[in-house]
Amino acid sequence: MQFHVDATCGNARACTITTAHSTIQTPIFMPVGTVGSVKALDMADMTELLDTQIILANTYHMYLRPGDETVARLGGLHGYTTYPKSFLTDSGGFQAFSLSDISKPTESGIEFRSHIDGSKHFFTPEKVIDIQNNLNSDIMMILDDLVALPATQERIKTSIQRTTQWAQQSIDYHRHNQTKGIGLDQNIFAIIQGGTDFNFRTQSAEELCAMDYDGFAIGGLSVGESNNLMYDTVEHTTPLMPKDKPRYLMG
Repeated sequence: MQFHVDATCGNARACTITTAHSTIQTPIFMPVGTVGSVKALDMADMTELLDTQIILANTYHMYLRPGDETVARLGGLHGYTTYPKSFLTDSGGFQAFSLSDISKPTESGIEFRSHIDGSKHFFTPEKVIDIQNNLNSDIMMILDDLVALPATQERIKTSIQRTTQWAQQSIDYHRHNQTKGIGLDQNIFAIIQGGTDFNFRTQSAEELCAMDYDGFAIGGLSVGESNNLMYDTVEHTTPLMPKDKPRYLMG
């Protein structure tokens, strides 16, 4: 991935990201294509009318159906969908949050039951990378521990500890895979957590941004907090992120 800052205005930036499949001018709104396609829009809508350069596909949903190995046999997301531009895949962390009645985070990953047939599954940081390698997305998000707000200080502390631990496992695994020729054209982003507590946000950002990631995201927002707290948290967190790498505001 190539990244260039074209212009700045205060903390705002206009940037260019070039992946193996498209050139993306930021800031940009990224449409969500849960199972590889954006609901109610066809390929002409996406490529001709909206001129999208990147869309999001959902790791959790594609893992369950049609299955990441099936997608791999069809040529990854690009072969499966014929969408020629870039894909970002999320990690499944948000689904653990939104489907909390059938999922449970642990120290080593997230245990959940399929919302389709009730079968048991377990996502580890490494398994999430394996799934996204099969999907062959341009940008992969790592597994993180997302919590609903408001939350206790102890729960937020646990969240950032797990997220940092899983981030180290994820980057080590991804870089090792690349030495074996796996995921060479795939980029990997870490996700900053910490609720709306500025001290925890600072800790999470410092720990994650010290690692060799291609980009960084602000996660853990729009999960129950007020709009003002969300805006204040984004304003606090943004300057803590590297100036020479992409920034992704999730949610």
